[in-house]
Amino acid sequence: MPAERLLPSTEAADLLALTREIATRELAPLAAEYEEQGRFPREQFRLLGRSGLLGLPYPERWGGSALPYEVYLQVLEEIAGAWMSVGVGLSVHTMSCYALAEHGTDAQRERWLPDMLAGDLLGAYALSESQSGSDAAALSTKAVLDGDAYRVNGTKAWITHGGQADFYTTMVRTGSDRTRGISCLLVDAATPGLSAAAPERKMGLTGSTTTQMIFADALVPTDRLLGAEGDGFRIALTALNSGRLGIAACAVGLAQAALDEAVAYARGRSQFGRAIIEFQGIEFLLADMAAAVESARATYLDAARRRDRGMPFVRQASVAKLVATDTAMKVTTDAVQVLGGAGYTRDFPVERYMREAKVPQIFEGTNQIQRVVIARNL
Repeated sequence: MPAERLLPSTEAADLLALTREIATRELAPLAAEYEEQGRFPREQFRLLGRSGLLGLPYPERWGGSALPYEVYLQVLEEIAGAWMSVGVGLSVHTMSCYALAEHGTDAQRERWLPDMLAGDLLGAYALSESQSGSDAAALSTKAVLDGDAYRVNGTKAWITHGGQADFYTTMVRTGSDRTRGISCLLVDAATPGLSAAAPERKMGLTGSTTTQMIFADALVPTDRLLGAEGDGFRIALTALNSGRLGIAACAVGLAQAALDEAVAYARGRSQFGRAIIEFQGIEFLLADMAAAVESARATYLDAARRRDRGMPFVRQASVAKLVATDTAMKVTTDAVQVLGGAGYTRDFPVERYMREAKVPQIFEGTNQIQRVVIARNL
């Protein structure tokens, strides 16, 4: 059964109805096949762009919809519930547009942002490196000024859409200071000297390509510097605060899909002459799953509403990311249990949901890092 939503306007309700139609008709029927084959859903991202879903929180001037985050995240939840790889990809693309939208000049925005928000250019976010994951300021990819370009050398790791994206919002070291020596470059995928390593072999989200990106004397024009030199670390962290809400919404969508599958199975499966949903052991398990999903949804909506009102939301974003992703892991695991042996097979999607639920606890800042953020805020 679809999630019940309290939306701020009839326009938002219409948008969610359109999203649900696209998710049901265009995304969900393809998810299992693409994930099984490890196929990247590039055409599906173009469809989302044509439908106006790739630029929802950004200004109308550049082709966005200027919608509140409260609405954007619920759209994202619906898409992730149909196909997690596409939901995560939408969240990553939205985060990858943030640096340009918020810190670029009008000339830079005019040049690149409309194509990004229309889906003609798909984005990736390149912050992590093999030795700088949770310790993001330890990045070592170096950019040295060389005439009217930066000469970039180094390797970025765990890049969603690596080798498939059209642009990479990339954090590079331009100075020696640990945090103020980091800058942000908008790197064209066609830049000579930039290449993708072989895709990582992952346990889930196999339709979403993840690679290292290798910079070998890659020359990036200086007009692709976003903000000033030294602004990169601040840009990266503010983008991640909103990106964590995107991952929280994706996790809730995945958990909702697992709950829906478990309820449908429990209604149709009979033992001892009764549907198993009538047994207390199953109905209490489903009740706990439903309570967890609704609670997790409430955390990301609270953080989004604070963001929309210009209030501090960093702690609430970390709470939402922590609660929602832990919820997704537990709810998908319990969904497999409800289906029993059938849940362990690929005849039903819950085993895939369970595999997909693990990585949201890791990316956009591990859940251990979220606890650090929350505790320091306290």
